[in-house]
Amino acid sequence: MNKPNRPQPKNLSSLSNILESLSSLEIEENELQTSLTNVLSNNEPIQESLSQLRTLNLPIQHVQNDVKVLSERVHITSKTAERVGSRVRRLDEEMKRVREAMDRVIQVMELKTCLSDMQNALEKHDWETATRLCARAMSIPKEIIDGQFAGATVPTADSPLPPEQTLQNYRTLLRDTFLEQFKEASEARDSTMTTRFFKLLPPIGWENEGLEAYASFVLDLVQTKSPASTKSTSALYYVTSLTALFESICSIVDQHQPVVEKYYGTGKMQIVVTHLIKEGDKVVKRLLSDWEDVRHMNRKLSEISMYTSVTTSISRRPEPAMNAYEEQNIDPKDIDKVLNEVSALVLRFTAFRKFLLTHLHGDMQQPVVDGQHIHPDKTDPEVINLEAMDLTTGSRCKSLFEDIINKFYIPLETWFLRYTISQAHRTSLVDSTQFPRTSTVPDLAFYILKSVLTRLLSMGSLHAIKEAIVQIKEIMENEYALVFKRKLDDVYRNTPPGSISGRTERSESEKKTIFLVMLNDLDVSSLHLERLIKDIVSSQAVIINFLPQETQIISSEISTLLGLSMKLRSYLKGGIDQFFNQLIRPRLRTLIPDVYKDISYTLEEEGYANADYQDLVRKRFVKFWDSIFEGFKELLTESNYRLVFSMAIDVLVRPWEKYILTLKYSELGAIRFDQDLRSISTYLSTQVALGDIRERLQRLQQISTLLNIDKDEDVNDFFSSSGIAWKLNLTEARSIASLKV
Repeated sequence: MNKPNRPQPKNLSSLSNILESLSSLEIEENELQTSLTNVLSNNEPIQESLSQLRTLNLPIQHVQNDVKVLSERVHITSKTAERVGSRVRRLDEEMKRVREAMDRVIQVMELKTCLSDMQNALEKHDWETATRLCARAMSIPKEIIDGQFAGATVPTADSPLPPEQTLQNYRTLLRDTFLEQFKEASEARDSTMTTRFFKLLPPIGWENEGLEAYASFVLDLVQTKSPASTKSTSALYYVTSLTALFESICSIVDQHQPVVEKYYGTGKMQIVVTHLIKEGDKVVKRLLSDWEDVRHMNRKLSEISMYTSVTTSISRRPEPAMNAYEEQNIDPKDIDKVLNEVSALVLRFTAFRKFLLTHLHGDMQQPVVDGQHIHPDKTDPEVINLEAMDLTTGSRCKSLFEDIINKFYIPLETWFLRYTISQAHRTSLVDSTQFPRTSTVPDLAFYILKSVLTRLLSMGSLHAIKEAIVQIKEIMENEYALVFKRKLDDVYRNTPPGSISGRTERSESEKKTIFLVMLNDLDVSSLHLERLIKDIVSSQAVIINFLPQETQIISSEISTLLGLSMKLRSYLKGGIDQFFNQLIRPRLRTLIPDVYKDISYTLEEEGYANADYQDLVRKRFVKFWDSIFEGFKELLTESNYRLVFSMAIDVLVRPWEKYILTLKYSELGAIRFDQDLRSISTYLSTQVALGDIRERLQRLQQISTLLNIDKDEDVNDFFSSSGIAWKLNLTEARSIASLKV
């Protein structure tokens, strides 16, 4: 037993410590002695266990002997099994070789039979049987056909060539025969015989040759249906010709796709369509070249290239530019007619392209949920790669129509838009009986813009939209919105704020009306634009003329025009600021002093009754306010009037606060001030649907509240415990409370 607290001998420094340590050791020794004695006296269980182990010794030895004998027997058996297994494996290998030999013999005999029967079928012109036998022979592994055994057993006296050469000769003979028969049947327009020989080519490995022959057959149908090259006097000749061409191709695809895919497999019609597109390229090139000459397109481009920007004409050379269009001798109706024709021409191609994609690929349909068309996310990995699936990609036909868009449509459409916007500005009229007062410019300009965007969508061309939207946005910014800005800048140019010296009151009134009309036009233009973009993006034309995978891109491209709305709003805000600073702000400076002239709030009962009877503050405020804003509510649009009204309140509040803080207030005077403030607030709230009038006057209302607290009430306590969301700080509150007398 080890005592952790036993002292070390070297640490025993006195006799008493030594004796104490010895005594402890003796006690410990006695305890150990007693423990050992107890252990030795209790050894009976150990002896019993040893006795039991001795009795187990003999059985264990017997088991050991049995195991040894069993191991020897198992070893002998395993040796025997290994010898038997080796012989079985050799037997299995020999049987496998026998089976392979039998299979080879059977296949060689089948090859020989097929070639022999095929020769008989060919002699009898039994083409279906010959095709079936040829397909069976071709299904035999090539290594067997080319093997030595087949080469030794298959040839006969009548057919001494090696089997692979014999089979190839039969295949070639069948191919040539079927193609010749197919050609004769197609020329005779015998649909039964055409289908008969067309379907016999794929089983014997001549799939591509069959598709090439079928493509030649349907090309002949297209050439038969193609419009004549003779010129027509009809205005719709070229559109009709393209319609006839693409409809004939679509009709062929619709009628023949089931036949081709039935015998050749899904997607094989695309090979035939590729040939059809190449044939269509030739017809389209001829038609569009003729169209350019007959419609004098290059001359029209030359004429519109002399166009002078309306922005420059208004700001720098107004009079010469007014006659710019007349001097050019360009008829906008003629341009509009040509643009409609271009749109119709391009639509024929894009509709043809959409037909091919939706017809040849069954998963191209527009998804619909609860009756609503769903626009797929263009970033979705499940969205199909249209470029890879579009058979017109890289075709001459597609490049020709893109050239038409780039060379003719974009320049003519941009000229037409510029012209109509210029006309809208030049012929602007204002109906003096209409309120709010606006001109005809926004309605006309956005009617034309809607026509342009509708025509653009009707083409069904993503390329046209990407190219045209950039130009349209630039024109609307520079030659519509910017013109308003320049006109606004010119109205009060070099006129000091509030000054009418040297001018008649009538001319100032006219200038004010003109300015307000332009502000209204900007507001109306912004609303027109936002509504137009929303209508265009959600229109059926997007769903009808474009593929589901393109609709999201179309919406994004067209929505970029909303940037113009921000620019219009920016010019509108600048114009309102200019108008406000020129005509309203100077008059607002004197409004508060005029309203509170000779007004005192140190009232007794008689003075309070007098003030209540006269109600001077409210009456003066209404009078002066109405004189400043006279006619504005009728002339301005609701949005513009709210903005001007809001600016006036913001300008008025701070001087109002400063002025009333210069006055002194009796108890009744504070009550009167509160009544005046509330009556003015109520009046202002009735003038416009501006929900935050009272909030804008909240500091004034809190000043009134502080002026009306009881004399005995501590300002600090009231400020902290009133529960009011204070706009004033504590210092201001104390200063206001000190105004009471």
